[in-house]
Amino acid sequence: MIALEIRDLNVWFGHAHDRVDAVRGASLEVMQGESFGLVGESGSGKSTILRAITGLAPHWSGTINVEGQPLSGSRRDRSFFRTIQMVFQDPYASLHPRHTVDQVLSETIHLHGLDNIDKRVAGLLDDVGLGQRFRFRFPHQLSGGQRQRVAIARALAGEPDILLLDEPTSALDVSVQAEVLNLLTDLRKQRGLTYLMVSHDLPVIAHMCKKLAVMRNGEIVEVMSSETLRTGRPNHEYSKQLLTASVAPHQ
Repeated sequence: MIALEIRDLNVWFGHAHDRVDAVRGASLEVMQGESFGLVGESGSGKSTILRAITGLAPHWSGTINVEGQPLSGSRRDRSFFRTIQMVFQDPYASLHPRHTVDQVLSETIHLHGLDNIDKRVAGLLDDVGLGQRFRFRFPHQLSGGQRQRVAIARALAGEPDILLLDEPTSALDVSVQAEVLNLLTDLRKQRGLTYLMVSHDLPVIAHMCKKLAVMRNGEIVEVMSSETLRTGRPNHEYSKQLLTASVAPHQ
């Protein structure tokens, strides 16, 4: 089953002479339970695709189907957010600085119309490897990795099928990145989640994703398997350049 289907997606900002085409003619399919990566340099349009899906980029054309249901415009109802949630790049900016972890998770669960809030909060904290001792802490009392775990718990609060991951480890120390990536891998297996993951880091995408799309200047130039990436056999010249740039410092 196709969890997420995008066909001929165009996304733009501004109008007339001020218009900027951020994404042009993008197409991809993400199968249920799959982890699919979007890679490319900054400004290539990766995150803009995620924002079009969630309604944060309102000006778009083309087709976006979520579990077979077409989206239109920028309005998203409760059922959409019960199906799809997004984890942002900066875990500190995405959490309310004056709300405890308990408030963040309890309010999210309430907004989704779910009951047994106390039990659900405890379960979410256990699921992301924090536990109850973090429940009444504020974001400034947490490390970057701990804040991102809270952000992941918040995304899981409505029991979604699909997570959109926008550079989920790029704001973290290198020593913490692997822990969060391993957590995401475990959660996908345990919950049968589908991931669409944005990153500029090819090794991260190769580790996390079965398939990936390479973006350049708003266009998808190549879709390949992670095996093709790992064995250094991309077809497009730009993909080859990205791969060369990612391994050069380590040679």
